[in-house]
Amino acid sequence: MTAIAIACSATALTTFAQDYPAKPVRLVVGYAPGGATDLSARLIADALGKDLGQPFIVENRPGANSNIGAEAVVRAPADGYTLFVGSISTTINQSVYAKLSFDAGRDLVPVAQLNIVPNILAVNPQLPVSSVADYVAYAKKNPGKLTCASPGNGSSAHLGCELFKLRTGTNILHVPYRGSGPAVADLLGGQVDSMMDNLPPLLPQIRSGKLKGLAVTTAQRVSFASDIPTMQESGIADFDVAAWFAVFAPAGTPAQVVDTLNRAINRQLSGNADLKGKYEANGFLMPPAPNSPASFQSFVQSELKRWGETARAAQVKID
Repeated sequence: MTAIAIACSATALTTFAQDYPAKPVRLVVGYAPGGATDLSARLIADALGKDLGQPFIVENRPGANSNIGAEAVVRAPADGYTLFVGSISTTINQSVYAKLSFDAGRDLVPVAQLNIVPNILAVNPQLPVSSVADYVAYAKKNPGKLTCASPGNGSSAHLGCELFKLRTGTNILHVPYRGSGPAVADLLGGQVDSMMDNLPPLLPQIRSGKLKGLAVTTAQRVSFASDIPTMQESGIADFDVAAWFAVFAPAGTPAQVVDTLNRAINRQLSGNADLKGKYEANGFLMPPAPNSPASFQSFVQSELKRWGETARAAQVKID
């Protein structure tokens, strides 16, 4: 390529980035409408549309624990007009699915983290435990008999349960369900003993006494449930697990476009009181600072490494 061609190409790229977005932007969600990922996407889509002057349209492409949606974005033009609203599952799937047509660490560019949802270990009140220490002791006295439900294989709840078993040396039977609703129903009915899942939908059941909350899985206590200790406070060292949600772009998306999106997302997360209020009302916590593409990239790589190690140690694999 000649020097003139290189200069023209650079000028065209700069002009493209400066004009971005010049048309509507698709936000692909790998789950059906109504879930936490979908809600997170729809709230930020509305805010970004007002901020950047173009519609941000949520498109649901459910299936294979969000892999179908992720693949659609990976195959899309790397121009910033097709984005993926991913989650912790994006980093878990890479290790637990036997066959994936893309590599999340290579084919998706982290743009910005949107928010975090803490998980909690909850038990049926009939289980004779009142703390994580009791729960571990009960599991060791009854190897393979204690059950831990999750919304499905490969979910953050499932891998969180597997990580807990590895950290505590316990033999607890994982029971996967097709979604949180059936799992919670069986936990309330005593068909399963315990569950590790998102805190917000379980908290009303805990407050009413229908379930018992033993510990949140985040490193710090949660403001709207400050009476519930953390796993680390309960004696499980180095245990920090939370569901998280974020925006990704296809690999090759111009850095200027990624920066434009990142700045707009951060403006909305820090300065849009209505958006923050809606997120917090649904149990979402704000992401850690700084929330730059570089810091989020580092976080994603650490999650890929952690869940890869957990999946291999627990021998978790989905065909």
